[in-house]
Amino acid sequence: MTRIAVVLFNLGGPDGPSAVRPFLANLFRDPAIIGLPAIARWPLAELISRTREKTAQANYAIMGGGSPLLPETRVQAAALEAALASPNVEAKVFIVMRYWKPFAAETAREVAAFAPDEIVLLPLYPQYSTTTTGSSVKDWANTYRGSGRTRTICCYPTAPGLVAAHAQAIREVWQAAGEPANLRLLFSAHGLPQKIVDAGDPYRAQIEATAAAIAAQLPELSDWRVSFQSRVGPMKWLTPATDAEILRAGADGKGVLIAPIAFVSEHVETLVELDHEYADLARKAGVAPYLRARTPGVRESFIEALAQATRDALGRDGVAPFGPWLCPAGHGKCPRRQEGTA
Repeated sequence: MTRIAVVLFNLGGPDGPSAVRPFLANLFRDPAIIGLPAIARWPLAELISRTREKTAQANYAIMGGGSPLLPETRVQAAALEAALASPNVEAKVFIVMRYWKPFAAETAREVAAFAPDEIVLLPLYPQYSTTTTGSSVKDWANTYRGSGRTRTICCYPTAPGLVAAHAQAIREVWQAAGEPANLRLLFSAHGLPQKIVDAGDPYRAQIEATAAAIAAQLPELSDWRVSFQSRVGPMKWLTPATDAEILRAGADGKGVLIAPIAFVSEHVETLVELDHEYADLARKAGVAPYLRARTPGVRESFIEALAQATRDALGRDGVAPFGPWLCPAGHGKCPRRQEGTA
């Protein structure tokens, strides 16, 4: 019997008010997030975490004091493990959070104790970025010392199961609202500083590909745009901003349906930023209706996409996407191009 370890990567989130500040410090200490030398980055991370602690605690309080990301990821891991069950395979799914528990070191010990023959690294970030998947994979490589031949799934922005899960969620909320006609569909993704994308990060191109693939399944919602949320700090970030697009929709006399296409489970950016902050902005701007589609979660098509991505990865070496995707030329941070296989 072949032993397969699937390692799911996600961002992580504080599990209580006291964890908010160290979570933020871990986030901003990452050189993939703030590209300064450690001697400058670490003090800056401490300053940012102290400055943002109370605001972040207030946001997490809306969700009961902590992030739901780990519990939701555990449910996804269990569903994926069930989907991979086979008489000839012992598949076990593990979780690594980048900036809060369980960290890579803890999970690496668990995977090593499992003694796998094969390891599949599977990010719960559908679209690749150096700041998410790139950082998580590097952290794992610096930590894991056990057995097993490793393959990495770098991304799956146009995987049919992911696209179907988003399209289904969007259609469900639209139909539940009575199928309003005067509506703009906003595909909202977590933003990045523009300089990261300018340096060759393929994130924006993959976000746009995801949006186009979903929109192709929703001809009834032909008015759609891509936007970016969660800006932090004074740097220029990817545009257009989601809050600005909500106001634009109001000026155009449109309602809004927001689909969070860079997220596969609910957390602070969806449950607070979209459901509270942007909903309040829409109400004040007279944007009606204001609707929000759910993330893929454990929808059958999404979990099957993760399972098929795992199976396909076992048949090849190195790093590769799942689904019909190849980063366009000019994206030098694409891991396949860096590996020389694209």
